[in-house]
Amino acid sequence: MPELPEVEVLVRHLRPLLRGKRIRAVTVHRKKVIRPDSPRRLRRVLTGATFQGVQRRGKYLLFQLQRRGGHPPVLLTGHLGMSGRMFLNRNPAPLPKHAAVVLDLGRERFIYEDPRYFGRLSLKVEAVKRLGPEPLSRKFTPAVFAAALTDSRRAIKICLLDQNLVAGIGNIYASEALHRARINPCCPAGGLTVRQRHTLWRAMRAVLTEAIRFGSTVPLHHGPGGRSQGRLFYYGLRTETPRYYRECLQVYDRAGQPCRRCRTPIERLVQAGRSTYFCPQCQR
Repeated sequence: MPELPEVEVLVRHLRPLLRGKRIRAVTVHRKKVIRPDSPRRLRRVLTGATFQGVQRRGKYLLFQLQRRGGHPPVLLTGHLGMSGRMFLNRNPAPLPKHAAVVLDLGRERFIYEDPRYFGRLSLKVEAVKRLGPEPLSRKFTPAVFAAALTDSRRAIKICLLDQNLVAGIGNIYASEALHRARINPCCPAGGLTVRQRHTLWRAMRAVLTEAIRFGSTVPLHHGPGGRSQGRLFYYGLRTETPRYYRECLQVYDRAGQPCRRCRTPIERLVQAGRSTYFCPQCQR
């Protein structure tokens, strides 16, 4: 599942491509991904609107649109779910098999493709309003982070996945940050020392910043025949992607392989139905 860095990279890629483009038509191929909106309402609100900008909030993409006829601006929220992709291709190139929503921009089309249909493209913003602070923002200070963990009996790894506590961190970067901070993922969050909390705060920000920097070097351009290389922005684990797309992850999905720090085999455990990877030596 794409997390904060992947979504940030995609936002930076889409922003200049969409700015100033007007939506000429809206086609919904999968009603599930726009719920609770209806195709009729989506067409009514978006047709004729112009993209003003694209931002990120947690794992959400926020598309800012200016409507015609004196109507107030509208915010379109997008979430990629497990395997969704958003990209532009030339019009009228063939649509991908799992195209869920297509926005006609004239010479190009904005395509939201989602093979599993777990993502969303909606005019509803309630989920975004419930998100916790951005981990890379100035407002997310060590004190704010420490206060969120105080008295919590949950395992620290589970806390990091709570989008109401901090927005955008998922399974991959929670494991990576805990490894960098040398903290066992099963430790109760409220039991961490002041020093451990500050170390983890720094580790989270460093891991996310490095991942964004790495992703920004991945080319997301239009390929031959209008195929968008932006569909390959999952540069972490996809086996069909070129080697230079792969991040150098320290523990995630490396069970049985040696820790890059101490050479102890990485172990895997399940927490709240999610796989956690850690080094038993570095993260006692």
